[in-house]
Amino acid sequence: MYNEFNISKKAKELVLEEEKKLTEEFKKIDDMCDINSLKVLKAFSDNNVSESDFSSTTGYGYNDVGRDKIEKIFSSVLGAEDALVRSQFISGSHALCVALFSYLRPGDLMLSITGTPYDTLHEVIGIKENNSSLKAFGIKYDEIDLVNDDFDYEKIEDYIKNNKVKLIEIQRSKGYSTRKSIVIEKLEKVIKLIKKIDSSIIIMVDNCYCEFVGDKSPIEVGADIIVGSLIKNMGGGIAPNGAYIAGKKELVDLAGERLTLPGEGREVGPTLGINKYILQGIFMAPSVVASALKTAVLTSKVLDSLGYEVEPKYNEERADIVQNIIFKNEEDLVSYCGGIQGASPIDSLSKPIPWDMPGYDDKVVMAAGAFTQGSSIELSCDGPIREPFIAYQQGSLTYPYGKIAVMKAVTQISEKNLDNK
Repeated sequence: MYNEFNISKKAKELVLEEEKKLTEEFKKIDDMCDINSLKVLKAFSDNNVSESDFSSTTGYGYNDVGRDKIEKIFSSVLGAEDALVRSQFISGSHALCVALFSYLRPGDLMLSITGTPYDTLHEVIGIKENNSSLKAFGIKYDEIDLVNDDFDYEKIEDYIKNNKVKLIEIQRSKGYSTRKSIVIEKLEKVIKLIKKIDSSIIIMVDNCYCEFVGDKSPIEVGADIIVGSLIKNMGGGIAPNGAYIAGKKELVDLAGERLTLPGEGREVGPTLGINKYILQGIFMAPSVVASALKTAVLTSKVLDSLGYEVEPKYNEERADIVQNIIFKNEEDLVSYCGGIQGASPIDSLSKPIPWDMPGYDDKVVMAAGAFTQGSSIELSCDGPIREPFIAYQQGSLTYPYGKIAVMKAVTQISEKNLDNK
């Protein structure tokens, strides 16, 4: 059957050989999955989830008991005072946009301490001109780059002492950059520094791709507000759309009034039958994230054995589900994405080609044969067409499907690499 699926014997044997060396890493992932599964199950039990919570509301969405219970579950799991979990969020980027416009006012200063944020926020902030940006409303922006994949603590301290900063944004996952993602220990260290200097600063963390990778959320190490997507980790591959904002109650309430309207806020917002899918999604999420992590670790081990640069290495501590493969040429990047697409359950016959996408400065090649459009917790692989031609792979609803996809992608990139093994 492997031959019938156009997986070469050499690719299959290589993947299976490298998999045998990953027992210790996989055990760590399974242990973390157990911890997070217990955390989720306890939240369901504490909030007495029942079948009636699957009920749907329409129109204004008043008195949606299931919606309110979902937000209590997310609060519990994330260690937050409150949470806003809504299908009205189009994406994680939309939720970040809502949060920024909720907390910043004309004349305020926003500071990013992880360098330039992800491409889709450039027009939100005003890094790239847009008449609807924060900049257009008189909100100032500045950024401090990381140094050797860590925070520039000295520069951050000096900046805060000499400027009145309203909000600090921290993007944990690397996005389309070449830096490492931010592990929770580094996050905790920098939050303590900021709070010591000025406790009034709002610390907002973009937590996309990071949930359930570890056993702590940024809220539990001092962040004021965190944002994430339901078509990434927290939706478990089941939630069809949506995002969350979680943290301090007063900040969550402000976001609710920006998402809907002042005076009504979180009291409105119909669920239109989505409650069951969000509940199933977060219930399955620890297991699905574990599968995504195992697929990432396997990918790292296999591609490293073929001589490609990978980040992180298979045995490094991980902050998110994203695996980088540095191809250094467009051909291998596009071919590898083609292999992932060919192992997708949806649109497997499609051929990924670089093209212009809204919100991105470079052409992007994207393999994403998913049940939910744009779902990054389902196996996907993409990258901008620019030096050094990095593939950003993430997801896999189950590990066996992820393993098959790695075999397919390795077959696709180059037989000559396998001949040298």
